[in-house]
Amino acid sequence: MRMRAAVLEEFGQPLVVQEVDLAEPKAGEVLVRLEACGVCHTDMYTASGADPSGYAPCVLGHEGGGIVEKVGDDVTSLTPGDKVVTMFSPQCRECVHCVDPRTNLCMAIRAEQNLGHLPDGTTRLSRNGEDIRHFMGTSTFAEYTVMPEIALARINPEAPLDHACLFACGLSTGLGAAMYTAKVDEGTTCVVFGAGMVGLGAVAGCRLQGAERIICVDLSDDRLELAKGQGATEVYKADENTVQWILDETGGYGADYTFEATGLVSVMQQAVESARMAWGLCTVAGVAGKGETLDVIPRWLIQGRRIAGSSFGGVKGRDQVPELVDRYMAGEIDVDPFLSHRISLDEVNKGFDLMEAHDGIRSVIEFN
Repeated sequence: MRMRAAVLEEFGQPLVVQEVDLAEPKAGEVLVRLEACGVCHTDMYTASGADPSGYAPCVLGHEGGGIVEKVGDDVTSLTPGDKVVTMFSPQCRECVHCVDPRTNLCMAIRAEQNLGHLPDGTTRLSRNGEDIRHFMGTSTFAEYTVMPEIALARINPEAPLDHACLFACGLSTGLGAAMYTAKVDEGTTCVVFGAGMVGLGAVAGCRLQGAERIICVDLSDDRLELAKGQGATEVYKADENTVQWILDETGGYGADYTFEATGLVSVMQQAVESARMAWGLCTVAGVAGKGETLDVIPRWLIQGRRIAGSSFGGVKGRDQVPELVDRYMAGEIDVDPFLSHRISLDEVNKGFDLMEAHDGIRSVIEFN
C-alpha cells in the first residue's frame, strides 16, 4: 500500500514527509493504522546524528497509538479493530528475560530491531524499490505501520489514543522507574531530577506508590508547577546548591530514592550524591550522549548507596502498559497536562522545534 510518512533522509536535516510503500504483514506481524503519535526526544536525538546506532533513510517515530487493521498468519492475541499502543520494547513472554520478573529487556527480536529490520531480517518499508529501515521496530511517524505482534499492547477500547500513545515511551518510562524498577516503598522520601515527560511520570509513580515526600528539581518554574499537579510535595529550582539543599532537608542523610530524568551526566552525579547513605537507591532513566561517562566516587557506594538503570521503566509492555492505561482511565494518572501541542504529520519538524525551545511537554501528531 501507499502511505505518507516522515522520512529521515540525512542526519541533521529536517524530516521529509512523502509517499512510501508499505508491504503486507508477514507471519507474526500486524498492520496498524496510526491515530496519534507523540514526538519524543529520542526521535530528535536520532535525527540529529548524535545517536551512534542511528541510520538513514528510515521512518522515525515510536510513541504511537492506533487501530489494528490486519493481522498476519500465526497472530493470536490481536484482531482487527483492537486499540493498541506501539512498543519499542517488546514482550515475547517466552525468552529468558521475559520469564524473569527482574527485567523487561526482551531478547526475541533485539538483534534485527537494532539493525532497522523486522524479525525476519527484512523491511516492510520501501520507496521506488529501495528499502527504508524501521526505527526502533515501530516507525510511527506514518499513517500506517507494520509491527511484530509482540511489540503491540492491546489497551482499553475506550481509551483516547491521543492520550494513550504517551504510554508508548516517556510516560511509562517515568511511571515504571518508580513503580517497577525502584519499587518505591510507602512513607519514603523521593527526589526526581528533571520535570519533562519522564520526570513528571516518575513523580506520579512515586505518588501512586505512596511516597510521603516527593521533591522535584528542575530549572523551569512552569515545569515545577506541573510537577506539583502530578504529586510533588515540594519543588526546588536547580542551582549549584541542589545536593546540599537535599541533604539539609533530609537530616544530612539524603533521599531514600532519587530519579534522574534529564540525560545529563552532571545531573546523574547529583542524583547519586543525593541518595541516602546506607540504603539510598538512585535510578537513572535519562539517556546520556554518545561517549559520555558517569564518574562515581566509590565511597558513595561503600556507604550503601546503589545505582540502577531503567529502560522503559522496567515495564513489561504487553502486560503492564494496559494496566497503566486502565489506571489513567480510572483517574489515577492525569495525562492532560502532558499533551501540550497537537500537530499534523506535515508539522513533524515543528514538533522538534517546540522540543528544542522547551515549549510544553509533548507534541502529539494527529492523523485524523
